[in-house]
Amino acid sequence: MAVAAGSPAPHAPGTSGASITPVRAAVTEGKGAPFVFEDLELDTALRPDEVLVKVVATGVCQTDIHVRDQALPVPLPAVLGHEGAGVVERVGDGVTSVTPGDRVVMSYQACGHCRPCRSGNPAYCAVSFPANFGGARLDGSNALRRTPEAGGGEIHGHFFGQSSFATHALATERNVVKVDDGIPLELLAPLGCGLQTGAGAVLNSLRIPAGASVVVIGTGIVGLAAVMAAKATGAAPVIAVDIVPERLALAAELGATHTVNAKDEDTAARIAEITGGGADYVLEITARPEMLTLAVDALAPLGTAALIGGAPAGARAEVDMNALLGGRTVRGIAQGDSVPQLFIPQLIELYKAGRFPFDRLITPYGFDEINEAVEDTRTGAVIKPVLRIGDPDVS
Repeated sequence: MAVAAGSPAPHAPGTSGASITPVRAAVTEGKGAPFVFEDLELDTALRPDEVLVKVVATGVCQTDIHVRDQALPVPLPAVLGHEGAGVVERVGDGVTSVTPGDRVVMSYQACGHCRPCRSGNPAYCAVSFPANFGGARLDGSNALRRTPEAGGGEIHGHFFGQSSFATHALATERNVVKVDDGIPLELLAPLGCGLQTGAGAVLNSLRIPAGASVVVIGTGIVGLAAVMAAKATGAAPVIAVDIVPERLALAAELGATHTVNAKDEDTAARIAEITGGGADYVLEITARPEMLTLAVDALAPLGTAALIGGAPAGARAEVDMNALLGGRTVRGIAQGDSVPQLFIPQLIELYKAGRFPFDRLITPYGFDEINEAVEDTRTGAVIKPVLRIGDPDVS
């Protein structure tokens, strides 16, 4: 697998003065178009809170595909990628939590100033959508552009505060997490989104106790993270629902006590049979409206259905209003209610203890194989593709 290497930036390490960093990036030119590699310029006259990261690896997520296909209204052309990991090259004058040379995982962006952010709930930042999907900083500025030789012109960046489909990413102190040596960055990269979302839904959002019955609808990276976390809490039964036999088999290996193939079985009836009438918790990850309806219908009295998957803009689901009168709850979950700087290290410790074996979900690709990785994500051929972008010797 070929790996694209970045050029060194013309600056003194650890300083935030004006400079331009050349980057090699995979650019999304238009709706449904393949990713095209371009040499771009990244303006790295760092603001006080910004962090320049040399990207070593980044996960490929269904959200990247939804944006490429314009199911989510992100301006194009753009550099996507939001599960990056790498090494800090420079920091802004106000950054204190990381220094040049630190290994970091990058996660979602938040403003840090609104009421949800100040109350410890940055996943529900009041400006979450523009901060992560706006294709620019919150003030509308952008650090990415084409080179003068290519005619100049802005390329939308700052996707999830990183745009990590590139050899360098411009993040902020709010969305970088320092990680220790010992685990390759290509394994740690997906912790910044998919893994923390699924595990966080169980451990942070719902705080599922031992002995509770749990249903996970959809066994991609988020669903399998939820299955592993449910097993770690002692929940039982843990029921995985999907239509792909291989994924159901993997779910059983990772902690599901029961599996249901929704293509071949009456899912609601099977859940009722296994749980004795209804589940305490149902996590809906497919973002299909009919599956959210099923999630509510499958609940026991006082149970909770959680929507975790990101649906296309404007999606609606029917809910039996009378079912809610049985004390049932429906709620949405973003990023597993995670404060990444606190939760990602917890997941790493669970991994080291053998209780969260997420390495089994990862398939590596070269950076130049991004279109293959995207297609394998779209078709479900692999659980979590991770692009190797930078020098593995620094990981």
